[in-house]
Amino acid sequence: MVGVYLLDSSALVKRYVTEAGTSWVQSITTPQAHNALLVARIAWVEVLAALARRQREGNLASASVARTIETFRYDLDTQYQVVELDRQLAEAAGQLVCRHPLRAYDAVQLAAALRVHAFSMRARSTPLTFLSADERLLAIAQAEGLLTANPNQYP
Repeated sequence: MVGVYLLDSSALVKRYVTEAGTSWVQSITTPQAHNALLVARIAWVEVLAALARRQREGNLASASVARTIETFRYDLDTQYQVVELDRQLAEAAGQLVCRHPLRAYDAVQLAAALRVHAFSMRARSTPLTFLSADERLLAIAQAEGLLTANPNQYP
């Protein structure tokens, strides 16, 4: 069955950097799986920040980071449906940070997932699964009514 996934940055980076959960994320993000893949626009910033941090720490070479950014940019343009940050999404994220102990970007990504979830429920389509490697964020997403999965549970 084809799935609908919104990947937060902690899950998305696993597609591009080998770590726990990489194989599983790659299996659901391969074009042959025919899954609908969504990301919040701010994932671009967070994934690049994660790559830059790994480069600064000496875990990734600059040439590898450059290739990975190029691949991610291509995938962002061709494989992911991007949920844009607009006024309504910012308002929803603001409401989330008032209700839950969330970092700002996590709130934006969760608000994006909740927007897509609400749309899929109205359309009676395949339910969205929110992917994150952040247990606290997953617990909040579940409290907000989302299906969730943690790639780290699929080494």
